[in-house]
Amino acid sequence: MNNTSLETPQAIAVLGGGSFGTAIANIAASNGHRVKLWMRSEKQADDILKNRENSRYLPGYHLHDNLTPELDLTEAVQDADFVFVAVPSKAFRAVVEQAVPLLQPHAALISLTKGIEPVSFKLMSQILHEQAPNHDIGVISGPNLAKEIADHHISATVVASYSQPLRQKVQQMLSNQTFRVYGNPDIYGVELAGALKNIYAIVSGLAAALGMAENTRAALITRALAEMSRFAVRLGANPMTFLGLAGVGDLIVTCSSKLSRNYRVGYYIGEGDSLKQAIKRVGETAEGINTLRMVHDKAAEMQIYMPLVSGLYAIIFEDKPIRDVAGNLMSGDLAQDVEFMGAGI
Repeated sequence: MNNTSLETPQAIAVLGGGSFGTAIANIAASNGHRVKLWMRSEKQADDILKNRENSRYLPGYHLHDNLTPELDLTEAVQDADFVFVAVPSKAFRAVVEQAVPLLQPHAALISLTKGIEPVSFKLMSQILHEQAPNHDIGVISGPNLAKEIADHHISATVVASYSQPLRQKVQQMLSNQTFRVYGNPDIYGVELAGALKNIYAIVSGLAAALGMAENTRAALITRALAEMSRFAVRLGANPMTFLGLAGVGDLIVTCSSKLSRNYRVGYYIGEGDSLKQAIKRVGETAEGINTLRMVHDKAAEMQIYMPLVSGLYAIIFEDKPIRDVAGNLMSGDLAQDVEFMGAGI
């Protein structure tokens, strides 16, 4: 067993058989823990049992023998010490509501989902706190392209929780030679960063399809960081969180990589696809589309200045011509370069 993992093997359930859920499940299994990966697809489960591969989401990536696919939610979670929830945000509450009554009293819940619940504007950790008030809660977020993690490229992530013991246990459970886990107590900031950056990945993909230059890319990412941190701080996050892996780290990778689902959606729209066509071409959930609609409405309600969000919303939901809006994305008020430096600077 890897010398960074917990001395006693833990029983772990990962809910959701997508790319990131599978990658996290396999790291834990490779570190000597007993992992059940719950999914709805019998075909996908059979693929893992027979071929030790999730060929739908992580083709060519061998899965450790400690990882067992599971179709029955009760079987997946009833003995688990840790439950990682990796289902799309729109299904998150329903799955958690089913799982919580089945949990052991000591079980901890950790969200792997980057998104915001429609209508309520609740983050996944808030849903977990609401549904499981007597359990320790955490979230994982960061620059985590699942295929690169699967290929053992050096990667890092953040686990956030109010519970320092939970942060330390997850760090030990998931860290190995190529995947490092850092801790942060600002659960709200880490989670907001992970949700918000998806919007700017769409903007970046769209701009790339229009022939974005390197200067433009740098300006876009930097102003995106200012915009998302301005929004998050108004909602109670710590601005310093946005200088870490969950903020600037995740923003850079999702605004730069064609492995990012949200970047690809933006790129295909920039090439002329409709939103529906772009989502179909990507083939997986792009959380940024739903997040865009909710953040646009919340920013208007709270009167928070977010020109990049407004511009992307106009393109996707108001059918404004892309080139007309793109030219105005950064032409608003001349603002302070660095947010939160204090008045008078």
